[in-house]
This record gives sequence, C-alpha cells and structure tokens, in this order.
Amino acid sequence: MSEIPRVHPETIEEVSEKADIIDVISEYVVLRKRGKDYVGLCPFHEEKTPSFTVSPNKKLYHCFGCNAGGNIFNFLKEINKQSFSEVVLNLAQKYQVPIKTVNPEKKQELQRQITLKEKLYEILALAANFYQYTLFQNQGKIALDYLKSERKLTETTIQQWQFGYAPPGWETLYRYLIEQKRYSIELVELAGLIKKRKSGNGHYDFFRNRLIIPIQDSVGRIIGFGSRSLGEELPKYLNSPENTLFNKSKILFAIHRAHKSITQEDEAIIVEGYFDAITLHDAGIHNVVASLGTALTQDQIKLLLRYTESKKITLNFDADNAGIQATHKAIKEIEPLIYSGQVQLKIINLPDGKDADEFFKSNPDAMETYQDLMENAPLWIDWQIDLLREKNLNQGDEFKLATQKIVQLLNKIQDREILPYYIAKSAEILSNGNSQYFKNVQESLYRQIRNKKPIQLLKKTKYDEKIITLNQERELLAKSESLILRIYIHSPENRKYIIELLEEKDLIFTIPYHRILWQKIIQLEQLEIINSNQLLLYLQNFGINLPEENNKINHLFNLNEYTEVDILCAHQLITKAIASMEIVKLEKYQRYCLEKWQSLNPETVDYYSQEFENTNKKIQELQKQRRDFIN
Repeated sequence: MSEIPRVHPETIEEVSEKADIIDVISEYVVLRKRGKDYVGLCPFHEEKTPSFTVSPNKKLYHCFGCNAGGNIFNFLKEINKQSFSEVVLNLAQKYQVPIKTVNPEKKQELQRQITLKEKLYEILALAANFYQYTLFQNQGKIALDYLKSERKLTETTIQQWQFGYAPPGWETLYRYLIEQKRYSIELVELAGLIKKRKSGNGHYDFFRNRLIIPIQDSVGRIIGFGSRSLGEELPKYLNSPENTLFNKSKILFAIHRAHKSITQEDEAIIVEGYFDAITLHDAGIHNVVASLGTALTQDQIKLLLRYTESKKITLNFDADNAGIQATHKAIKEIEPLIYSGQVQLKIINLPDGKDADEFFKSNPDAMETYQDLMENAPLWIDWQIDLLREKNLNQGDEFKLATQKIVQLLNKIQDREILPYYIAKSAEILSNGNSQYFKNVQESLYRQIRNKKPIQLLKKTKYDEKIITLNQERELLAKSESLILRIYIHSPENRKYIIELLEEKDLIFTIPYHRILWQKIIQLEQLEIINSNQLLLYLQNFGINLPEENNKINHLFNLNEYTEVDILCAHQLITKAIASMEIVKLEKYQRYCLEKWQSLNPETVDYYSQEFENTNKKIQELQKQRRDFIN
C-alpha cells in the first residue's frame, strides 16, 4: 500500500472528541472501575498487580510500572504497531467521522486506500449471504441434512451461526460476485474466494461442494470461512487462504461471541473443532473458542489474555490419541507464557475419548459432568504426569520411557516446597501401587533430580560488576536522551532515522522532563501545524510555559562549539545513544529476571534463567556500539 496522505487536524480533533478511550482500550485490557478511573494489567509489560490506569475524563492512560502513557492514538500505535495516520483512519471509520486531508487533491487516493478493507468485508459478507441462501435451496439439501441429522443442530442454531453451502460448480460464486455484482476479479481473489487456474486463463471457486462456516473477528465482521467436505474430497476441513484480513494463527473461532463471557467468567475454554464450540455455546457455556484446525499459537493465547484478568485458560481438546498429541504440542508452543506466569493453564479430557460435541449429544448429564470436570481440571504438569498411569509399567521399556518423561517434567520444578509433592506423586505412579517398591522409586527420582546440572545463579558481587549502578544508569539515560533530543531538534534530516530506531528498539524517553518534551514534539508533528524548520521556535515557547522543567530542557534549544560538533557527527552519535538507552532497558529487565530467577518459582525459573543469559548476550553486543560514547 502506498503512503497514506496526511489527515487534516480537524479530523484528528473530531476523532479525539468522539472516540471512547475506555471502549477502545477494553478491547485489549480487562479494565475494572476504581473511583473515577479504570485500572488493569499493563499490556506493555508483564505484571501481576494492576498499575495501568485509564482516565475517561482526561482521555489518557498511564502505567506506573513501565511509564507507558498517552492518549488513545499513542495506545493504538504502540499496541498494534501502526502509524499515526492508520490509527486515526481506523478510529474515524469506527466512530463515523468524515475524513479530511491536508492536501484535498489526495483525498481520492486516501479514500481508495481506506476502503480496500471495507470492500473485502463487504465481499465476504455478500459471499456468506450467498452460501447461506444456497444452503436452503435444493442443491444445499446434502449440507442441511448433515447439520440436522448428523450434527443434531436446530434450524435456529444453523441460522445463528450463519452456516452455508458452497455448490459443486467451478464458477458459481465467481459468476455471482463478478458477473452479477460487478466486483473486480482482483478483489474477489484477494478475499480468498476464487483461485487462479494453474493452466490457461481464468479462475475457479475456492470452496466447492462444502459446508461453509463463517469465521468472524472479535467485533463480528466476517474475515474468512471454514469448510467441511461433504464427499470424499480431501482435506476434510479447509480454511480460507490467508490474506489481508485472515490470519488463522492470530484468530479464534467464536471469539466475537465468547469474549464478553470470558471476561465475566474470568476464564477461557479452547476446544479443537467448530462444532465443539457451537455445541458448548448452545448448552449455555459461552466462554468457549476453537482453534482453526492448526496448532495453538502464542498469538491466539495472547488474544484471549486481553479478556481474562486471572489469565485462566483451559484446553479441552479431543481425548483421542490425536487430541492428546495436539494438547502436548499446544503446551510446548506456549511454554514461554506458562513459565513467565502469563497463563494459568489447565487441561480437561472428556470420558471415553470423546470430543465436546459427541459428549454433549450422547450424555444426558453432560452439563453437570462438564462443570465438575472444569472445577477439578488439573494443571498442565499434573495432567502430563497423570497420563503416565495409562502406560504398561510392568514392561521394562515402558517403565524406562515413563521414568525419563517424568524426570524431564520434574526437572522443570525448582520450588523446594512443591518438588517433594510431585516426586511422591510420580513415585506412586511408577511403583504401580506397590508400597515396598515406592520408597526405592522415590529415592531414585530424588537422586536423578539432585544430579541434574544445577542452575548457576550469579553471585551478587559478580552481578554488580557486570551492570551499571542505578545512579550511573540515570546519568547515562540523561546524557543519551539529551543527545537524541538535541539532534532531533536541530537536525531535521536525522529525524526519520531517530524515529525508526526508537520504534524498532521499542524505546521510550524515561527522564520525566525529556518525556514531556518528546510528547510535545510528537503532538506538534502529528497535528501538522508546523513545518520542520519551525519546530525549534514552538518548543522554545513551550519551554517558557513550563517553569519547573524549563531549566532542565532549555540547554537543548541552543548550540555551542561542542554541541555543534554533535550535529556534524549526528548519525554515529544517534546509534551509540540509542544503544545506551537500550542497554539501560535491558539492564532493568536483567535485574527483573534475576529476581524471578532467585525466587525459584517452579514454573518460571528455567524461563528466566534463559532470559537472563539471552539479555546478557544482547548487552555485551550493545556495549561494543557505545564503548566510545560512555568514556
């Protein structure tokens, strides 16, 4: 997409007035009212006690933990990694604000760009209506019978979930959208509804002779389709191809119906299949989503974490061998989130190897049993240990394999209070109920755990030698941030480079008066009321109006014989100053990792030990860049 034309300040101001900051931020953070303000867990850093505050009156947010803060535009820029113009345009569409551009002649180009996604949403909604209409025609009888007879769905449920049918013809939807509705081939192909032929000219329908299941984003817009083959065609399940709107690793089926209930219940349930989710919703369990036929990803978990304050996630995958393997794979994929304490993961498997859909349709007491299973769902590590009960431990090879797996799991536990419990539990499983053999197995496990290579915690004196002191840290930040700001103010040609580095490294100005000055710079440039050469004049007037900070920032507005040299060597000094800011940020994170590391929390110690070492490597690399700068 080409560069977005500049939005007029009047549009920015109107968007700012109409946009509800609580409504917007609530899509990413679980907010609780506290007095006049709202609080929640900061989305920009890990924390367990809320320090993130949103003021609806001031239309501002601030985190007292990491100092992130600003208005609704800043929040969406940071959380979605979008440009300022993209954020304004998206909010303008959401709150129906007419868009003006600084250069009226570019309005047509702007309109073309911002309507691309809207056109795709429009085409997908029209395709969904087409599929749904076809389902209730004679040619859709095969799909409708499948839903009613095999899946036992009522017509009300079929209508609510907007099921449809893709007819077997090669160009049925193609002709409808392109010949009748006059959409371009390029747009329909971009929407993932048609596919170019491998040989010859022309396109054909992506879905043919398939049951169609619309997939919607968190606000209910159709972004793609899932489908099930009704014949022998493989694959049995097929999703839309990934495109501008649809990324199956970042979306969850039924999220638009589930997110409010997830917040109310403070817990999310993830199932494997579309019909598992639909059946549970029909049964009155609404905090349920489904993965899209692929391995569960960290992005999908993070999507759910927006809505649950306690971070409780329960996996209810199929209880057959494939489902068990999928659960193991999911646990492995999200281990970093588990070990860092970002997720409280529990697992449930339904009796007789059934999935949720089968279980509810074959068991008259399904609701009561399911709720009981949810209340008593084991933690992920308990679930993995308990699975070993199913092994034939009377056979030597099975016993050896089970022991190796248990030792691997126990090695992840560092809490001396919890470790004996899991060793005893594991010994009970491996000894197969033999009380005489139990003690031998227990002692064997203790020996194997004790003999593992211990985590080598750095001694405090050694650690202090490796990092800068807090006073040095503040001095380094003050020097680095001052240099960056001075160059930015006096060297317009280097401004783009500075912004790119700050965004790439995810850095913010942390010295309070520097942060105030930077926010003013960004505000002036976003409103586009000045040109690049007027920035210094505006900032000098701004400083005069800040008597407390003026003495601390006034030196940035004037150059002397030494600071003029800085401008001449700007590019090299920017790189070194940014490296210094990044080192301070990493040193803070390293201290945090050390604190977590030394706490010996069973679910975090391995994660933070690795994080500590990785961070140390990054610091050493950055030291090379800034060595000359700090001397």
